[in-house]
Amino acid sequence: MGKSSNHTQTKGFVEKPSLSVLIAVSTVTPLAMQIYLPSLAGMMIVFSASAGEIQLSMSVFFIAVAFSQLFWGPLSDQFGRRPVIVAGMALFVLGSILCLVAPTIEALIAARAIQGAGGCTGLVLARAIVRDLHEPKQAASMIGYVSMGMAVMPTIAPAIGGLLDQFYGWQGGFILMLVFGLGTLWASIYALPETHNERTSVGAGQVLRSYSALFKEPLYWSYSLTAAFMSFTYFAYLGGVPFIAAKLMMLSAAEMGFYFMFVAIGYMVGNYISGKFAVRVGIFRMIFSGVLIGACAVSMIAGSAYLSALTPYGFFLPMFILGLGNGVCLPSAISGAVSVRPELTGAASGLTTSLQVGTGAVAGSLVAWLFADGIHAGSPWAMISVMAGSSSLSMLAVLSVKHLTPRQSLVAAE
Repeated sequence: MGKSSNHTQTKGFVEKPSLSVLIAVSTVTPLAMQIYLPSLAGMMIVFSASAGEIQLSMSVFFIAVAFSQLFWGPLSDQFGRRPVIVAGMALFVLGSILCLVAPTIEALIAARAIQGAGGCTGLVLARAIVRDLHEPKQAASMIGYVSMGMAVMPTIAPAIGGLLDQFYGWQGGFILMLVFGLGTLWASIYALPETHNERTSVGAGQVLRSYSALFKEPLYWSYSLTAAFMSFTYFAYLGGVPFIAAKLMMLSAAEMGFYFMFVAIGYMVGNYISGKFAVRVGIFRMIFSGVLIGACAVSMIAGSAYLSALTPYGFFLPMFILGLGNGVCLPSAISGAVSVRPELTGAASGLTTSLQVGTGAVAGSLVAWLFADGIHAGSPWAMISVMAGSSSLSMLAVLSVKHLTPRQSLVAAE
């Protein structure tokens, strides 16, 4: 009890970063994921690459993000959030430059790995910063607002990427990534205060002990796997939609960019709802509602495909609903995951984000393979079947949250 009180007291004396800075550092990775989606089909021609090789530029990005989170979180527990974010933004800028000058698809894939490894520091540590400053319910609400803000750029990024592709080719999106990366690096250096003053020593042994402690927490896994499977559903969409839109619907890069906005707008609306109601409604109800909304979205798109009514609007409007479900679910699921062991917030945030993005690498590659060579080759069912499976798993995970949460804690969470 005394420890909790001291922790809360310490929070009151920590200088708070502005919401705009947290949103900026959080947006780097989603921007790098989204803005070049309309260019993927064209990049196959430019680099003389297959769909699988082009998809690898996205999958390797996800893998780099997932792997790096395992280190950035614990490092921030020892050295602080700010210096880790500054180092990450510098890496992102370097990776963006290397992407622009990449002569081959292999060089581009390697540069994307550097981009992902650096940019992800803001994605995971912005959440840790929020948890440094707020208790679980308030943290869920604040993460919702941060997520809503960071969703603005990915909302417009595909449309901007499509237009840049039309006028400047595939490099147009990467130029914008470089400019945005330089801006966030500047903001991290000059406008981001340190929020983590209760440092813990981190060596290889301590990192392993931190993750070992989390591995033994079933409730952490329930929260974290709910977030991971919901993200898996979303990344399955990202992995399939560029090829389905280009090959089956014959959409141009600019048209794809316009339609891609639907899911991001839905996510932003869901984040707003989470920010507005998470404290009042409670963490579990928010998570369950989001998972249920996501399942409805997958059912809608499956119904459209079954009835052969998969027009651009019939395809992308259910994705708005999917984005809405993710926006409602994820802030509360993440807040729950990082609150199970408050002394391991950085490690928990890193591992949770690693699982989310790691599933993205698997989902994107799986959908691309099924679309190219699997039993659903050339069919939207390559994507829909993967989304349906991950949506079902997220429902099982969220039900385990209620089963594992102690009754008194569940009352507080609700």
